[in-house]
Amino acid sequence: MNSGELIVIVGPTGAGKTDLSIRVAQHFAAPILSTDSRQIYRGLPIGTAQPSAEQLRAVEHHFIASHDVMQEFSCGAFETAALALLDELFRTHERVVAVGGSGLYVRALCEGMDDLPQVDTALRARLNDELVREGLDALVERLRQLDPAYYEVVDRQNPARVLRAVEVCMQSGRPFSEQRTGTRRQRPFNVVKIGVTLPREELYERIDRRVDAMIDAGLEEEARRMLPFRNLNALQTVGYRELFEYFDGAISREEAIERIKRNTRRYAKRQLTWFRRDPEIRWFSPFETEAVLAWIEQQDAGESA
Repeated sequence: MNSGELIVIVGPTGAGKTDLSIRVAQHFAAPILSTDSRQIYRGLPIGTAQPSAEQLRAVEHHFIASHDVMQEFSCGAFETAALALLDELFRTHERVVAVGGSGLYVRALCEGMDDLPQVDTALRARLNDELVREGLDALVERLRQLDPAYYEVVDRQNPARVLRAVEVCMQSGRPFSEQRTGTRRQRPFNVVKIGVTLPREELYERIDRRVDAMIDAGLEEEARRMLPFRNLNALQTVGYRELFEYFDGAISREEAIERIKRNTRRYAKRQLTWFRRDPEIRWFSPFETEAVLAWIEQQDAGESA
C-alpha cells in the first residue's frame, strides 16, 4: 500500500516547470518540494529563478531558500532530508508535487543514490588544489578523457559534481558512469513523472528573454553581494560565474550576459539529454495543464485497478 503519490515535474531550465507545478499543486491541494540544487540557497532568488513571492504564497513550498550558501548540501543529504519531509507531508496530504531540473536530486528522491566508493581525502585534496590552480575547464577535460559518457550528461558548470566523478574514476580505475548502477530502492509512495519542454528554438528564445529579465530584476547587484562567497559550491552556477568574470575585468558586461545565455542554453540541452533517458517520464508542453492533470488521474486509476 502506497502512503501517497509524488508527482514529479522535470525538464530543462526556462521551460515553464514552476508555473505548471503551481497549477498542478493547486488542483490537488498539494505542497511543493523543490528538486533544484541551487534554489535551496538563501540570497540567490534571481539567479536561481526561485518562485516569486506570489507563487510562494499561493502554494506551500519546501527546499526554497532553506539553506545558507555556506552550507554544503549533497545529493545524499537531500535524499535523507527529502524522504523525512515526505514522510511528514504524506500524513496530511494525498499528493506532493516535486519540481526541479537537477537530475541527480530527482534520482536521489525517486530511486536512491548508488553506493559509490568512500572519499579518499588525500585524492580529493589533490584534485581541489588542481581545481584552484588550473580551473574548472582542466578538471572537465580530465573527466572527458576518463569517462566520455558521463561527460556528456553532467552539469559541467558544477565543480562539485565534476570533481566527484573524476575522484571516483581515479580512485576505482573505472568510469563513474559504469558504477551508477540504477538499482532502485523501494519507496513507500507512488511516483508519477511529468516532463515539460518546448521546441528547441522556442525554448532558447525563452531562455534568452529570461536572462534579460533577470538582468533587469537586479542579477548583477545580487552577484556583487555574493562576490565574497564566489568560491563556494553554491555560487558555481551559470549566471554568477560569468558576472564574476565581468567584475574581474576579464570580459565586458555585454559579453557576460551573452555567455550567461549561451551557457544556460547548453545546460538546458544537457538536462534534456539526461531526462529523455528515463522512459517513465511522459512529456508535455508547459501549457497543457488539462492534459497533465488527465494523465495523472489516469495513472491513479491504473494503480487502483
